[in-house]
Amino acid sequence: MSILEHLNYAYVLSGFGVGFLVGMTGVGGGSLMTPLLILLFGVAPEKAVATDLIYASITKTGGSLVHAFNRTIDWRIVLRLAAGSLPASVATLAAFHYLGIESAAVSALITKVLGIALLFTAAALIARNWLLRTYSGRFEGMSDSATRNYTILTGAVLGVLVTISSVGAGALGVTALILLYPRLPIVRIAASDIAHAVPLTLVAGIGHLMGGGIRVETLISLLAGSLPGIAIASIFAPKVPDAALRYVLAATLILVSIRMFV
Repeated sequence: MSILEHLNYAYVLSGFGVGFLVGMTGVGGGSLMTPLLILLFGVAPEKAVATDLIYASITKTGGSLVHAFNRTIDWRIVLRLAAGSLPASVATLAAFHYLGIESAAVSALITKVLGIALLFTAAALIARNWLLRTYSGRFEGMSDSATRNYTILTGAVLGVLVTISSVGAGALGVTALILLYPRLPIVRIAASDIAHAVPLTLVAGIGHLMGGGIRVETLISLLAGSLPGIAIASIFAPKVPDAALRYVLAATLILVSIRMFV
């Protein structure tokens, strides 16, 4: 039996749409994929998060390999973020398993945190330029030890958010790193954020899998759509105004977050 016979074309089309938006805006797929699985396909919140985390670990591994080949990853930043995010992720997973990862309490927590994380992501998209103008100078004169400590703290926050909701490693992570490392080229910040997301999403995804599991057919279908979507978007992205994309995506995330609370 061929792979094509296992594909669910509704998931393939959805994956293409998410991949295209990710390729156009650079915002992590969790901000779009997890809400889509929950709201459109009726997937249970914990299974939607698990599916997106494994999906992200696969897609970001490919991106990390490209960046590693081009030597654009700052491994110092990756290690600092991981020093905070991985212990925070493991602690969050331990709390989940203590409560029962498929319990009503965990499901409600995921839904609410996801809604909040989407609002923060939308705010980061809308206010990114203002944040950089206002706060970048305040971080520029910090000592290396202070920058390291703030980076580890950022990683811890991302670890909790990503483990609970699969959202946070994209717009929020990049915005925080731009503030903490204002002299570093954007390409190195984005590459380092992507590289850090690989172990974080893998650890969090495996933790979720231990409590429930995902449908492999769903994961394959999403990948089959999203990978071409990202590739095609990379062709059109330079021709579309960045501000227009950010505001449209931010408005979409705000509407989705409101729906998560209803």
